[in-house]
Parts: sequence; structure tokens; C-alpha cells
Amino acid sequence: MDLQIIPRPWSRVERVEDPAAFRYDDFFHKYMMANAPCLFSAEFSRSWGSRRSWVTADNKPNWEQLLRVFGDAIVPVANCDVKEYNANPKELLPLREYIAYWREYTENGRRSPKGCLYLKDWHMKREFPDQDVYDTPVYFSSDWLNEYWDAIGMDDYRFVYMGPVGSWTPFHADVFRSYSWSANICGRKKWLLFPPGQEERLRDRSGHLPYDVTTPSLQNSCPPPLEVIQEAGEIIFVPSGWHHQVYNLEDTISINHNWVNGCNVSFMWSLLQVELSAVQREIGEWKETMDDWEQHCQIILKSCTGIDYKEFFTFLKIIAAPRIQALQDSPEVSTTQGRSLMAPGPLHVQFDLRKIRETLLLLMDNKDFRKLDTEMLQPRPEELLSELESAIRSRV
Repeated sequence: MDLQIIPRPWSRVERVEDPAAFRYDDFFHKYMMANAPCLFSAEFSRSWGSRRSWVTADNKPNWEQLLRVFGDAIVPVANCDVKEYNANPKELLPLREYIAYWREYTENGRRSPKGCLYLKDWHMKREFPDQDVYDTPVYFSSDWLNEYWDAIGMDDYRFVYMGPVGSWTPFHADVFRSYSWSANICGRKKWLLFPPGQEERLRDRSGHLPYDVTTPSLQNSCPPPLEVIQEAGEIIFVPSGWHHQVYNLEDTISINHNWVNGCNVSFMWSLLQVELSAVQREIGEWKETMDDWEQHCQIILKSCTGIDYKEFFTFLKIIAAPRIQALQDSPEVSTTQGRSLMAPGPLHVQFDLRKIRETLLLLMDNKDFRKLDTEMLQPRPEELLSELESAIRSRV
């Protein structure tokens, strides 16, 4: 049930230079399946509209353009100078108010009575879908997480970040232990990356992870991170379960997606099990006296992680449905070993369905899932498993 620990030593993050020479198949096997980070050169984002219109000739944020297009947008802003439960407290501001602060902060030598404010997790893509800002690179296009939330119309995990020199993000691993990619539209970032398992050496006596891994008291126990300097235009791929801490070295704008697919859905499922176990320990003393204790645990699990076991089943179902349909609609495809795996082609669909089936079997075999009332799930888990197996057999 523990998250995967990378067995090999890490000394550097590899660079990918040429879009014309780098195939999806290369990224799939060398980085996604291997859960290994990499850094894409600025060539991979050169055609984006935001690289042209959001940036001045001297590689600074184009505040006037941002104000013209997005000035009235309400954006979430974190205070980097305040710690609140191992994170920074947030408030909602109009973008024009945040940019006015940013200008004043810069003109005053990076000082403000408001502290160092960082615009984080703005759902710009959802709010302004018609703006020519960026195109998701094909390497990151197998994105079950955003596919699911788009399908149910509830949320998304596509974000814009903007912040001055010195703004930063505390030590963390990404939501659902997802992958993330982050592209600098302008400015530079420093990333401190820790492979899965290294964070365990940083826990305190209560089992809590640190807020800031650069704290002097941690230097003797902290394993050396992989340090990456990300330049303007470059895109970093952060794999599942890699804890990280990030600093803006210049005034920076970046675009970030979190995503899950068949290569890392096991990390998501493992995290849910770990988090449920923690909930069960926390309220274990009421197990014998609380009616429907298992369901209460699921409610708390969802409040902590954003998803419970039944919704995880729904997630698998919604991701499976168009892939089952695609196999039914597509012409016969050979699965000869050695064929290139291209997104979003038929071979990728087969891979996805096998991973969904594998994960569904683990869910159905889980003792906590079996204790839940699943009568209202449509289709029933057994029926979805049968559909998956039938679709997979049709292409063998």
C-alpha cells in the first residue's frame, strides 16, 4: 500500500531539447513509466500565444496586456510570509488589484506591508476558454484527471501562477500524487525535488512533514535534493510522489497542470488507502459506538483528499466509457510487440483499459470498499469489470 520508492540514485534531471526528435513514445517509457523528472527546452512552448502577448521584449510580465484581457478576473492570492497549517493563507482579489500590488512591491525594493503575495491556482483556462494562451503538449495529453472533472463539470486542475521575485511554494507533493507539468511563460524558477521515499527522513516525531526544507535545523537530516533552474519558456515534468519546494528567482508567470493516467493511477489509489487508514486510526475509538462508521470515514477521506472510494469507482467508470466506445468504433489494430505507443491512438486506449481493469480489480478486492453500500453504483462494479474484459478481449 506504500507509494513506490525509486530504487536508483538521482544526480540530475535530464533535458529534452528538440521537439522534432522527441516522440510521445519516448516520453511514455523513459519518463512517465519510469516516474522520472525531465526538463523540456523553450522550443516546446515557442508557439504559445502567452509567450508572445504576456511577455515584454525584456522578458518581463506584460502587465498592461494582462490588465486589458483579465483585469476584472477574481484570482486566489497567497501570502508567502505567513504559515498556516504548512501552507500559505489565501484571499481572493481582482487581478488588477494584485498587479497594482505587484508593481508597488517591485518599485519599493520588494517590500510591502502586505507581505510577499503570490497568485496561485488560478483556473484561467476554465474561466477564459477562448483565449489563445497555450496548447497542452502531446506528451501530457493522456490526462484522466482533467477529463474526469470536465465530464462532471465540477472542477479542473489547470492553473496559472504569477509572482514577484522571492515568492515561493512550501514543501509538498501534488494532489492525488498526480504528475504535474509547469511551463514558465516568463521568469525563472528554482525547484528542489525529492524522489519518493526521501520525504520520510524529514518527518518530525509526530510524523509531520516540514514546511520549509531549507530550515537550518533540517540540514543534517535532509537528503540533498535535485536542484533544477527552470528558465523562461522551459517546461518541467514532476513525476508522482516527488515532493518539491519552488522559488521564483525573477518576476515569473507559469502555467501548471496536474494529471493522472494509466502510468500513475496506482499512486492515486495507494494514496487513498494510506489516507483512509489515517482517518480510521484517528476516529477508531468510536468504531463500536458510531452508526455507519465506515461511511463516516469515507466522508472524512473526501474532505481530506477531494475524493472517496465510491467516487474513485466513478472516476474509473467515466474514464473507461469513451475508451470502450473507441475500441468498438475503431478498425482492427494489431498489438504486435514493439509498435510505437502514440497518444491518443488505439494502442494507448488498450493500455488505458488494461490499467483501469487492473485498478478496478484492486478496488473491488479492497476490504473497505466491500463494506460500503455499492447497490446504487451504475453500472455495478462487476458489470464494469465485465465490460472492460470484453473490450480488452476484442483486441487480443
